[in-house]
Amino acid sequence: MADVMTPEQRSRCMSNIRSATKPEMLLRQSLWREGLRFRVRSRLPGRPDIIFTRAKLAVFVDGCFWHSCPVHGTAPKSNQSYWDGKLAGNRARDERVSAELAEMGWHCLRIWEHEVKQDLAAAVRSVIARREAILEGDL
Repeated sequence: MADVMTPEQRSRCMSNIRSATKPEMLLRQSLWREGLRFRVRSRLPGRPDIIFTRAKLAVFVDGCFWHSCPVHGTAPKSNQSYWDGKLAGNRARDERVSAELAEMGWHCLRIWEHEVKQDLAAAVRSVIARREAILEGDL
């Protein structure tokens, strides 16, 4: 069966789909249990995963594959030219988004997916420490 939408309509529909990854959900649940309150929906550049509005802190949980983690990032062996460009574009977008947020007065914290999986408590501590440092004026 053929698609009933034009490619532009399908692209718009698909871009509105937002799902949280398991590491992101684990981090959010742990931060909530620690008593931290945050927002998860925003129009900020890059659509951060977690937002602390008072501290102006945007937290991203970056997947090891999609954001080319230096420890766990792997490059697919097939269609390598496509994936090299795609993953390089993702890294460039991450840098651009971080710079845009900084220009807007926001602090950006990026946590790797493997950090959440390996030591959730340490990831939570890093978010809490960064938030407190910002609120105390240390950053």
